Amino acid sequence: MMPRHNAGPIITMSLSFCGNDNDTAAYNVDSGVLNNGCFVDALNVVPHVFLLFITFPILFIGWGSQSSKVHIHHSTWLHFPGHNLRWILTFILLFVLVCEIAEGIVSDGFTETRHLHLYMPAGMGFMAAITSIIYYHNIETSNFPKLLLALLVYWTLAFVTKTIKFAKFCEHGIGLSQLRFCIAALLAILYGMLLAVEVNVIRMRRYIFYKHSREVKPPEDLQDLGVRFLQPFVNLLSKCTYWWMNRFITTAHKRPIDIKAIGKLPFAMRAITNYVLLKDAYEAQKKKALVGLQDTKMIWRVLRQAFGRPIILSSIFRILADLLGFAGPLCISGIVHHLSDEHQAFHPQVKMLGVYFISSQEFLSNAYVIAVLLFLALLLQRTFLQASYYVAIETGINLRGAIETKIYNKILRLSTSNMSMGELTVGQICNLVAIDTNQLMWFFFLSPNLWAMPVQIIVGVFLLYYLLGISALIGATVIMLLAPVQYFVATKFSHAQKSTLDYSNERLRKTNELLRGIKLLKLYAWEKIFHKSVEETRHKELTCLTSFALYTSISIFMNAAIPIAAVLTTFVVHTQLYEDADLSPAVAFASLSLFHILVTPLFLLSSVVRSTVKALVSVQKLSEFFSSEEIGEDHSRVVLQMNTENSGKYQTIPLKVINRKRPTKEGWQKFDPQPMQQISVTEGDDVFIKVTNGFFTWTSDGAPTLSNIDIKIPYGQLTMIVGQVGCGKSSLLLAILGEMQKYSGLVYWNRASDAETTEEGSSAEEDTSIDVEVRKRGSVAYAAQKPWLLNRTVEENITFGNPFNKQRYRAVIDACSLQPDIDILPQGDQTQIGERGIILSGGQRQRISVARSLYQQTNVVFLDDPFSALDIHLGDHLMQDGILKMLQEEEKRTVVLVTHKLQYLPHADWIIAMKDGTIQREGTLKDIQNSDPDLFELWKTLMNRQDQELEKEIVAGSKTALERKNLRRAMYSREALLKTLQEAEDEEDMAEGDDGDNLSLVLRERAKMPWGACGKYLSLAGCLLLPLLILSQLFKHTVMVAIDYWLAKWTSDAIYVKNEVEKGNCSSTQDCYFNHSSYIIVFSILCCLGIVLCLITSIAVEWTGLKVTKELHKSLLNKVILAPMRFFETTPLGNILNRFSSDTNIIDQHIPATLECLSRSTLLCVSALAVISYVTPVFVIALVPLAVVYYFIQKYFRVASRDLQQLDDSTQLPLLSHFSETVEGLTTIRALREENRFRQKLLELTDTNNIASLFLTAANRWLEVRMEYIGACVVLIAAVASITNSLYYGLASGLVGLGLTYALMISNYLNWMVRNLADMEVQLGAVQRINNLLKIETENYDGLISPSQIPPNWPDEGEIKIQNLSVRYDSTLKPVLKNVNVHISPGQKVGICGRTGSGKSSFSLAFFRMVDMFEGRILIDGIDISKLPLSMLRSRLSIILQDPVLFSGSIRFNLDPEKKCTDSILWESLEIAQLKHLVKALPGGLDATVTEGGENFSLGQRQLFCLARAFVRKSSVLIMDEATASIDMETENILQKVVMTAFADRTVVTIAHRVHTILNADLVIVMKRGIILEYDTPSILLEQRDGTFASFVQADK
Repeated sequence: MMPRHNAGPIITMSLSFCGNDNDTAAYNVDSGVLNNGCFVDALNVVPHVFLLFITFPILFIGWGSQSSKVHIHHSTWLHFPGHNLRWILTFILLFVLVCEIAEGIVSDGFTETRHLHLYMPAGMGFMAAITSIIYYHNIETSNFPKLLLALLVYWTLAFVTKTIKFAKFCEHGIGLSQLRFCIAALLAILYGMLLAVEVNVIRMRRYIFYKHSREVKPPEDLQDLGVRFLQPFVNLLSKCTYWWMNRFITTAHKRPIDIKAIGKLPFAMRAITNYVLLKDAYEAQKKKALVGLQDTKMIWRVLRQAFGRPIILSSIFRILADLLGFAGPLCISGIVHHLSDEHQAFHPQVKMLGVYFISSQEFLSNAYVIAVLLFLALLLQRTFLQASYYVAIETGINLRGAIETKIYNKILRLSTSNMSMGELTVGQICNLVAIDTNQLMWFFFLSPNLWAMPVQIIVGVFLLYYLLGISALIGATVIMLLAPVQYFVATKFSHAQKSTLDYSNERLRKTNELLRGIKLLKLYAWEKIFHKSVEETRHKELTCLTSFALYTSISIFMNAAIPIAAVLTTFVVHTQLYEDADLSPAVAFASLSLFHILVTPLFLLSSVVRSTVKALVSVQKLSEFFSSEEIGEDHSRVVLQMNTENSGKYQTIPLKVINRKRPTKEGWQKFDPQPMQQISVTEGDDVFIKVTNGFFTWTSDGAPTLSNIDIKIPYGQLTMIVGQVGCGKSSLLLAILGEMQKYSGLVYWNRASDAETTEEGSSAEEDTSIDVEVRKRGSVAYAAQKPWLLNRTVEENITFGNPFNKQRYRAVIDACSLQPDIDILPQGDQTQIGERGIILSGGQRQRISVARSLYQQTNVVFLDDPFSALDIHLGDHLMQDGILKMLQEEEKRTVVLVTHKLQYLPHADWIIAMKDGTIQREGTLKDIQNSDPDLFELWKTLMNRQDQELEKEIVAGSKTALERKNLRRAMYSREALLKTLQEAEDEEDMAEGDDGDNLSLVLRERAKMPWGACGKYLSLAGCLLLPLLILSQLFKHTVMVAIDYWLAKWTSDAIYVKNEVEKGNCSSTQDCYFNHSSYIIVFSILCCLGIVLCLITSIAVEWTGLKVTKELHKSLLNKVILAPMRFFETTPLGNILNRFSSDTNIIDQHIPATLECLSRSTLLCVSALAVISYVTPVFVIALVPLAVVYYFIQKYFRVASRDLQQLDDSTQLPLLSHFSETVEGLTTIRALREENRFRQKLLELTDTNNIASLFLTAANRWLEVRMEYIGACVVLIAAVASITNSLYYGLASGLVGLGLTYALMISNYLNWMVRNLADMEVQLGAVQRINNLLKIETENYDGLISPSQIPPNWPDEGEIKIQNLSVRYDSTLKPVLKNVNVHISPGQKVGICGRTGSGKSSFSLAFFRMVDMFEGRILIDGIDISKLPLSMLRSRLSIILQDPVLFSGSIRFNLDPEKKCTDSILWESLEIAQLKHLVKALPGGLDATVTEGGENFSLGQRQLFCLARAFVRKSSVLIMDEATASIDMETENILQKVVMTAFADRTVVTIAHRVHTILNADLVIVMKRGIILEYDTPSILLEQRDGTFASFVQADK
C-alpha cells in the first residue's frame, strides 16, 4: 500500500529510462548485455515499435484513403481460422499488460528515481496489442490475408524477446513468489499461442509458402445485402459490445425504423432452419420412444436435443458473471480495509538487477490496484451477463419460430371436426401461438438461472460467513426464511394473475359481442343490459386486480425490506455476540453489498419457478394439440381409379390402415362395405365424382350427420344441391372434400379428368398424416357459405396466389358485378379489405369469395349458397354471366352449386335434393318430375314461375352510379374518422410523407416524452394518492441514504476507537471501550422506518394504478356504448376492441409496475450520485462528461426502442392473423391445395417477427452494455477519488465504503432507468389513445317529453305519419332521404323495395333515430319521435335485421335478455319461427347453450331466432329489414304467412329482398335515390306495366 506522505519528493525525482540511482547496476554490462535488466526491457520494446511503424502507414494511408472513397460493405466479411481464439488471447494479453504496467508503477514507487523500463515496454506492448487487433480486423473484413505477414513477424519477435526476459529471470533466481516473473511467463505463453494461431492461418489459407492459396468466400448471408442483422458475423469485440448496432441506433433518430430497415434474418436463424432442427430431434426421439403417442416428456427431450447447447453456453456465461459479481464486495472490503489500516506501509525486500521485485500480495496491497481490478472485473462481469442474456433470448426466439412452424403444419392437417365441434377454437390455437410459445421462449431465457442461482447463493453465504462469522448465517437465515414467504406470495400472485386473465377474457368476449352487435343493441335499447353485464365482469376483474396489486405491492415491499431486515439483524446480533466485534467499514459495507447480491437470486427464484410451471403447462397444451386428430387419421382409406380406357373396370388401391381411437358403433358396422372389394361401375368420363353408401359424421362417437349417401356428379356439368335449412347440403360438399369423418362408404374422383393429380400409387405412404384419398383428387375451387377473405387487397383475394391474367381478371370482376364496388374503394382493387373483409358489406364479401373460385383454373368448382347475401339483380347477373356463361359455356367446368334459389333449377344438368341428412331425390329436373311429381309441384309453387329459361329483363343502367354514390358516402365517412383516430393515436406519424422541414419536426416530436399522457394518468390518481405517492418515495430514499450514512458513521467511529486502542492513546477504560448501544438504537429506528416506508410506497403505487384503471375503463365503456352508430360504421372494430384489450391491459398491469421501477431506479441513481458527490466533491467534475454520454445514449435508445417495440408488436399481429385466417379458411385452403403457399407465407411472417424481436433484444443489450460500462467508469472514478481523498486528505474510511457501495448500485440501476423510461413512453401511448377516444361525441338520450307524459302502452295502434322527412348520416354529407311523406294506417302491412342505395335501410333506421333527421318529423300514434327519450323510443319498437346476430349464452337470454317474458311466450315465439322442434331436441331446451356468434346454428337458423326475438317483444310496430335473405323459399313462405297471421293487428314495414314477399302487402313503397318513386297497393302498381315495381316483379320470377 502506498504510504501517506507529501507528494513533494516525488515531483522532484529525476526521470530516465533506466533510472539514475547512485549505484550503476542499471548500466552495468560486465556480465554481458543480456544480463542487464534494463537492456532486456529495452529489447522488449523493439517488436512493439516494429509493429507500430509497419501497420500505421497501412491503416492510415491504405484503408484511410479507401474509406473516403469506397465503403467496404459487409459482403466481404469473413473470419480467418482461429478468429475467436485470437480475440480471446488478445483480451487476456491486454489484461496481463495492464497488470505489468501497474506492477511496474508500484515497484517503481519504492525507488529514488523513476525507472521507465519497468512499465514503458508494457505500455508500448499495450499499444501494439490494440494495433494488432485493429490491423487484423481490417485485413479480415477486406479479405486480404497476405498483409498478415507483418503480424507473423511481430508475434515471432515478441515471443523471442519475452522468452529471453523470462530465461534471464530464471537464471538470476527470480521465482514464482515475484509477480513480475509470473507476468513474464504468461506473456511468453500468450505471444507463443498467438504465433501458433498465425501459423495456423497460413496452414489453412496458404497465402504464403504455398504455390496456390486457398480462396474462401464470405458467408452466403453476407452476400445478401438484405441481411442487416450482423451479430453472428462481426468480430468478438463487436459481439460483446454490440458495436455494429451503433449506426442502426443513431439512424433511427433520423429516420423511423421499419420492416425494410431491419432487413432479413440470417439463414441459421430462420424459422425453416430451426423447424428442421426441431423436426429432426422430434423424429429421433420418436424412434427412441417405446410408445407411439406423444407425451410431455418426449417434447422436453426434443427441445433439449434441438436447443440445449446454446442454453448450456448461456448458463456458463451466467455463472461466470455471477462469480465476477462478488468482486465488487471483495474489492470494497480490500480498499476500505487498507485505508482503515494505520500499519499499511511496507517495503519490498527483494531487489535484483537494480530494481525492486514485489509479490502478488504486496501488489494487491495497493488500493489503486484494487480499484483498477474492480473496474476490469465489472467490465468483464457485465459483458458475460449480457452475453448470457443474448444467447438465451436468441435461443428462445429461434425455439418460438420452430414451434410456431410446427403448430402451423399441424393446423393444415387438423380434422375439421375438431373445429366444428368446439374441441379446438380459433382462440385456443391463437393462444398456443401468442401465449404458450412465448411462455416457452421466456422459460428458455430464464432457464440459465436454474443452475446459476444455487452457485450464487452458496458463494454469497460462504463469503458472508467469512466476513461476519455465525452472525452472517443468522442474517442469511432471515432471507432464507422469508424466501418461502416470497414464493407463497409469488404463487398467490400467479393465481391472481390467472384469475384476472380469465375475467379479462370474459370481459373482452362480452365487449366484443357488444361491439359486434351494437346496432341491434341500440335498436332494441339493450345497451344498459350489456353495459351492466360488462361492468359486472369488470368488477370481478377489478377484485382480482386488487389481489394482483396487493401481492405485487407485497412482493415489491419484500424486495426492498428484506435486505434492510437482514442487515439490521446481522449487525445487531454481531455486536451483541462478540464483545470485540470487528464492525469495521470494510466488513460492514462488503456485507451490505453481499446481502444485496444474495437477495437477488432468492427473489428471482419465484419468477423462475413461475415461468417453469407455465412452461410445463404450455408443453402439456402443445402435447395435446400435436396429438389431435388429423384428416383421414381414423379410418381405413380406399382410393379408386376411374379407368377411362375401360370404363367398366375399377381398381382398388389399398392404403395404410390407421387404427381408430374409438371403435365404430355396433349399429353402424353393418353399413361398412368391403374395402378391398372390386367394384364395377358403368359410368366413365361422364362421372367426375361418385359417392357410394356414404355415412359421414363430425364426431367419431356421434350419429352420422349424413346417411346412405349415393350420388354422382357429372363431368363438365352444373349440379345443384337443394333442400331445407339444416338438411346437410354444406356437409355433403365437405364430405366429398374429405373434411368429414367417414364411417363407411367410398368417394371416387375421376382422376383422369384432373390434370393436377399424380400417378396412381406414387405417394401412398409418403405422408400418412394426410388423407391420401383427398390428396389424390387435386385442387377444387371452393366458395364457402360464410365468405372467407384474407386481410389483403381485393386483387390478391381474387387471384389467390395465381398469376395475374388481366383478361380473365376483368371477366371475373364483370361476372360478379364487382366493378362498381371497386370504383368506390379508396385504392380501387389495391385496397386492403381488413381482417375478415371488415370494410366490406356482406354481399361484397360473398361476391369476392365467389370471384376467387371463378378465377381459379381448376376442373371443379364448389359453390355453397353464393346468392344468400345478394339481391335479385346481383344474383341473376352472377348466375348468368358467372356460372352459366363463364364456367359452363366457355370453360366446361364441373360446378356443384348449393342454393335456396329454386328459380335457377331449370339451368341444372343434375339435381340432388336433400332432406334430414339423406338424399331425397337425384337426377335431372325431368327425372324428378317423373319420379316425384309432388316434390316437383312444390318446387314449382315456390319458384312462382313456369319451368322456363330465366330471362333478365331489367337493365340496371343507373345501378353502378347509385352504388358508387352510396358506397362513396360510407367510404368517405370511414376514411375521415380513421384519419382523425390515426392523428390522435400517433401524432408523430402525421407528417411522415411531408417535406424535410415537417419530417425534422416529426423526428423532434418522436424524441419527446408524452408528458401530456403522463399528466393525465397521474391526475386521475386524485388529490390524496398523488401527494402520498410522491412524498413516500422521496422520504423512503432519504431514509435509505440515512441508514447507510449512519452505518458509515458507526463503523468509522468503531474503527477509530480500535485504532486508538492499538496505538495506546486511550486514557481510561471508558475511552478504550466502544459502546455500540446508541448506534444500534438509531440504526434500528432508521431501519424500521425504512421498512414501513417501503410498504407505504409499494401500496401507494399499486393503488394509484388501480384507481386510474378503474376510472379510465369506466369512462371508456360509457363513452363508447353511447356513441352514435356512425362511429361504429366508420371505425374498424379492431381499433375499438384494442382500447378495451391491449391498452386496458397495459394500464391495468404494466404501467404501475413500470412507474414503481422507474421511480425507484431514478431516485436510487440520484441519491447514489448525491452521496458520491458528498463523499468526493471532485467526482462532480468527472460526472459531467459521463452525464453527456448518458444523455445521448438514452436519447438515441428511447427512439430506437420505441420503434422496435412497435415493430415487434405490429409484426406479431399479421402472424396471429395468419394463424386465425388459416384456421377459419382451412377447408378452402385444403380444397384449393394451397397449403405450401400458406406455409411459405407463415415462414415469412415468422421470420419478420423474429428479426424484429432479435433487433429489440440486441438494442436492449446495446443499451445495457453501455450503461454498465458507464457504471463501471463511475465506480473507477469514485474509487480513485475516494482513495486519493482518504490518503491525502484524511477522508473517513466509512465514507469511502459508503461512496463505493453506492457507486456499485449505480451500475445496476442506470440501464433500468433508461429501459423503464423507454417502456413508460410506449405504455403511456395506451393512456393517450384511450384519452383520445374519450373525446368522441355521444348520442343525446334525453328527450323533450318526460317518460311520465308518454302513455304506458304507446304505441298501441301503430299509426305512422312521416311528414316532409329528410335524413342524412352526418352533417357533412348529402341527404339519403329527401322530403319523404308517408301515411301508414294502424295494422297495415307495408313493403319497401328499391335497388341498392335507394334509401330503404335509411328509411327503416329513421324510425329509431339512428340517422340525423335534420328536416321533417315522424309521428307514431300522434307523438313526435324526435321528442321522446331515445331508450324509450327504441324499446317500444321491433326490428329484424338482415344480418342475424346471436349472443353467447342461452337461447332464453337471446330471446329475452330483459327477463320479462314467461316460458310459454318464448315457446310460442319459437313455434311461430319454425324452431320449436329444434330447440326441444337440444339438451336444456330454452337453456341450451348458444356459442359466440351463434356458430353452433346454421345461418338460416340464426335468422329464424332473430325473427323469434322480434315476436317476443310484441310491439305494435315491426320493421323487417331484408330479414329472410338467408332462409330457403319454403321456410320463407311459411314465415310470411305466420307474420301476416301473428301480426294481423300490428303495423309491419318490410324492406324487401325478394320482391314476391311483399306482393300480399297492403301498401308498397318503391324508392329511388332517397325519394319515393311509387307509392300504392301492389295490385295498382302491377297494373302499371312500365312501372318500376312491375319490372322488379317480372325480374324476380
